[in-house]
Amino acid sequence: VQLVESGGGLVQTGGSLRLSCAASGSTSRTYGMGWFRQVPGKEREFVTAIRWTDGSTYYADSVNGRFTISGDNAKTAVYLQMNSLKPEDTAVYYCAARDLGVVGSYAAPRVYGSWGQGTQVTVSS
Repeated sequence: VQLVESGGGLVQTGGSLRLSCAASGSTSRTYGMGWFRQVPGKEREFVTAIRWTDGSTYYADSVNGRFTISGDNAKTAVYLQMNSLKPEDTAVYYCAARDLGVVGSYAAPRVYGSWGQGTQVTVSS
């Protein structure tokens, strides 16, 4: 599965951004997709995930109530609506795809087999 993110940029505190991730290739074999973020010198951090089978969504405590993940039924796109942005949300955001049959927590990077190149989100104070 190939993933391409878009929609990052610079926004002021309290603003909003919408990230998109376009998926191509063997998307029918994906179990779900997720968004992670990373800042220099730190590990990649789970943000949110969606499970295709029933549409269940999962959020990190730090973004719950501010961010919303959604996707299309064809499993070819996933979106991240980010509201009430804070400076600590500044990071490179990556989308990732999880294949069917991979066991593990939706929050663990290791269960995702495909990753996009990332898109920078910068929130100014």
